[in-house]
Amino acid sequence: MIDIAAVYLPLKGVHIGLAAASVALFAARGAGVLAGGGWPMARGVRRASVLVDSLLLSAGGALWWLLSLSPAHDRWLLAKLVLIVAYIVLGSLALKRAPSRAGKASAFAAALGCIAAVAGIALAHDPAAPLRWLWPD
Repeated sequence: MIDIAAVYLPLKGVHIGLAAASVALFAARGAGVLAGGGWPMARGVRRASVLVDSLLLSAGGALWWLLSLSPAHDRWLLAKLVLIVAYIVLGSLALKRAPSRAGKASAFAAALGCIAAVAGIALAHDPAAPLRWLWPD
């Protein structure tokens, strides 16, 4: 049997650190693409991004399992997952797939907005947290 108390905080710390590294790497790569640099799409940089994101996904999955979370029951988790998929699609457009610089810039801004919403939801465990920041009581 796993001692949840002994595993949760270190695993959460790893997850948060990997999330910060992932977003920082994406932001740097996105800015580099918009500046016309070739380095953001270099093999080593892409592999580092995949590695960080894979570790992040593993840590998130482990937390999900450890805490017995369910997107069907925990609506905040469902909202996070939907926004993460949107972030991935928008990130792909921002870094490579959008046909124009303006399209890449728009996708980049939208991807950063999605990930900011994910962070707000994660902190509040509330799917409406980003909206509450926009329209406080």
